Amino acid sequence: MSADEPMSLTLAEAARIARTGDVWLFRGRTAADRAIRAATNSPVNHVGMAVAIDDLPPLIWHAELGRSLPDVWTGEHQRGTQLHRLVDAVEIWKHKYGQDAWMRPIDIDVSRAQEDELLRTIDELDGSAFPHTRTLAKGWLLGRARRRTSIEALFCAEVVAITYERMGLLPEERPPNWYDPGRFWSGDRLGLVGATLGGEVEITDIGEYRPPASPDPTESAERAADRR
Repeated sequence: MSADEPMSLTLAEAARIARTGDVWLFRGRTAADRAIRAATNSPVNHVGMAVAIDDLPPLIWHAELGRSLPDVWTGEHQRGTQLHRLVDAVEIWKHKYGQDAWMRPIDIDVSRAQEDELLRTIDELDGSAFPHTRTLAKGWLLGRARRRTSIEALFCAEVVAITYERMGLLPEERPPNWYDPGRFWSGDRLGLVGATLGGEVEITDIGEYRPPASPDPTESAERAADRR
């Protein structure tokens, strides 16, 4: 980490400076979290990528077993590969799943062509299944042997790797299943093309997720009557 990089940021601060391509990393304490780290030989058990486009709130593109939040792309609650509001997802991962969070800022503004590739990738992969934990080790070992697995079921690190590859940020010399969350930690050499990730910035002051209030049916009926 360079001298001018912060050691920590509040969630609000991190969201305010989010760039497309920032990496978000999570580490939990449950048996499932430890199993994923053991199966993939990784210091963290989850990774996602920030998506910050125009005036939209920052989003996170990742894959998970849970369905706590609506997917921004489809509007549905679903498992597997998902696009969520970044702040909502980090709050859920902290307080519901018990995960500590870090972000690694990317040092470029992605081009319009890279952004287009990102959106095409989201459109193609959103809703892909999440693999069973028992298959993670097999996929990881096959990846080390440079043998690709199906993209019908995608682990979180594979989603980020595929997206980075299609944006031209990662060379395509390795299969997506070669990557695990720890490959995106600064202790490993990721080998980005034309960009660099900063060191881990710890995320603090993570509030609890508050779902949007449901509209009052009485008020909705009154507004509908007023329009007649």
